[in-house]
Amino acid sequence: MKDFVTAAVFNYPHEVTILRHLLIKAGISFFFENETMTSVVPMYSFALGGIKLKVHPNDLERVKAILDDFTTQNNLRIV
Repeated sequence: MKDFVTAAVFNYPHEVTILRHLLIKAGISFFFENETMTSVVPMYSFALGGIKLKVHPNDLERVKAILDDFTTQNNLRIV
């Protein structure tokens, strides 16, 4: 996991819920850095730099396409 790169950054845990399901459905290996801490103490999100979506570099283009599609073509946008 040391080779994983940051694909996106979110401020609140609820923002990653639907995205998690889309990434699992696509078979992409990922994890959200700082997610647990921001779930316990939400205001730490800003101090920690947000919830970072980490993916393997080989999957980065697919993840960017999923993020673009999700935010532009969907009624369930990340706010």
